[in-house]
Amino acid sequence: MFNKLLFFSSKLKPKPYKFQIISSFNPLKNLDNKNNFGFFPRISRSFCSNGREAMEYDVVIVGAGPAGLSAAIKFKQLCSQHNVDFSVCVVEKGAQLGAHIISGNVFEPRALDELLPQWKHEEAPIHVPVTSDKFLLLSERRAFSLPSPFNNKGNYVISLSQLVRWLGQKAEELGIEIYPGFAASEILYDDSSKVVGIATNDMGVGKDGSRKENFQRGVELKGRITLFAEGCRGSLSEKLISKYNLREKGQGQHQTYALGIKEVWEVREEKHKPGSVVHTVGWPLDHKTYGGSFLYHMNDRQVAIGLVVALDYRNPYMSPYEEFQRLKHHPAIKPLLEGGTVLEYGARTLNEGGYQSVPYPVFPGGAIIGCSAGFLNVPKIKGTHTAMKSGMLAAESAFNTLHEGSEMDAFWNSLRKSWLWTELHSARNYRPAFEFGLFPGMALSAIEHYVLKGKSPWTMKHGRPDHEATNEAHDCLPVEYPKPDGAISFDISTSLYRSNTNHDHDQPPHLRLNDPSIPECVNLPIYAAPESRYCPARVYEYVPDEKGELKLQINAQNCLHCKACDIKDPKQNIKWTVPEGGGGPGYSVM
Repeated sequence: MFNKLLFFSSKLKPKPYKFQIISSFNPLKNLDNKNNFGFFPRISRSFCSNGREAMEYDVVIVGAGPAGLSAAIKFKQLCSQHNVDFSVCVVEKGAQLGAHIISGNVFEPRALDELLPQWKHEEAPIHVPVTSDKFLLLSERRAFSLPSPFNNKGNYVISLSQLVRWLGQKAEELGIEIYPGFAASEILYDDSSKVVGIATNDMGVGKDGSRKENFQRGVELKGRITLFAEGCRGSLSEKLISKYNLREKGQGQHQTYALGIKEVWEVREEKHKPGSVVHTVGWPLDHKTYGGSFLYHMNDRQVAIGLVVALDYRNPYMSPYEEFQRLKHHPAIKPLLEGGTVLEYGARTLNEGGYQSVPYPVFPGGAIIGCSAGFLNVPKIKGTHTAMKSGMLAAESAFNTLHEGSEMDAFWNSLRKSWLWTELHSARNYRPAFEFGLFPGMALSAIEHYVLKGKSPWTMKHGRPDHEATNEAHDCLPVEYPKPDGAISFDISTSLYRSNTNHDHDQPPHLRLNDPSIPECVNLPIYAAPESRYCPARVYEYVPDEKGELKLQINAQNCLHCKACDIKDPKQNIKWTVPEGGGGPGYSVM
């Protein structure tokens, strides 16, 4: 397996980011007569009857984001404190750490203070404290200042992809094995339906299923405990939630989502105000659609700007991408961007269900952590600190399970006793309040925030699942969007180039239709082809065939891994699965 890991890594040709992870552990050295590797005495290797090579660890973590890396670091810290040596492996589908990480991000350091208290003295990429915090209500031509509901004192404007690379560096210093460029595509079970690890995709498989010259069999990473930290709408996590009925065992309500679209600009020096934070609601979205924008001044003349659109929007003619392009032309925003340059573009879905939608996170053999379980605090628009905390709590339970023989179910109990749970509970009614529209939602959420302070005696429910919220086209008005000017607004092809997205064209499709007839028979005539608009990368296009009839064309190579299609398709006909490892966006400052 290690030979395969080295082979695959060499094929990825990673971009030389500042904090790129390069494993310091040489798998070809220190192999003793007991088939153990160096300072990891519990690792063993074997071959399976299916031809895959297997590697056994004590803990396997899927996803090297804030939750996964925090879990790995906390687990190893506990090993050191108790003078025991358990092995940890982290597998990440992005070509490098941080390549698939995208977030606002105004960072609350609470969890990091607990995990790595000396981070300020260890070159963490956290340099810009919040200096001002504005909240605006936008009409088409004006901006009205409102009292800010955000308390960002002590928070920082950061690039989360950079922070993740730094966390990866800290993890490797503790002896944690991190393998970027490997997509976990399969959950491994034993005869009792207990999870015993994951398997990665085969590499070098053609679109027709044939084996190419560079074919390499996938590998099995087996763990006594497996933690899934895949991020929002994780493909394997969703399978676990369904298989073990974790949604019903948890808080009981379905998850609801939003699509976040973001650019990082380099603006002129005289316009740059490091630490300035602006949030908006209102235009360009209609008053029935929940969402808002953010504008954060980072360091080095960089500004992050984005629009978040709830995926329970009703009008199938609406395009979140085009709404974002319109936003940038608002008189309160356009002057900042004029004369600037876009550095990167990206998009990702985020969980907005909060407290009501948290599943029971423990299953036989492991747990689901971070945004895969949905710990975003919606009114704060922050989920990094809660994702990290969930990973740390899961690591404590995993360690106690392996070291003391306790049960992983303790994770659920510790979760509900933590500040994370208190925070989500106090914010639980904010998002459902906007089911009534923008202004009623603002009024109800203001009462929750300023008067009841999150202690109301009721818990509101979410509306319909996002895919059911889409109205039929005949009930809606088409939306006409202005053409991009090439200076402030851009077409999707230009933006996609800035995301550094890359997939091998000759590989099995990772976007699959349960019923190939639904796009032409249902989505196109009834919903006016919504997948051609909600996708922020033009993956889905309707093009005429030789008879002039429109047929769905899937441009999988454009995929940003945002998962909007998996969520918003009216008939839940599109299934997002992991492509060959190393593909997808290549974010560096997101």
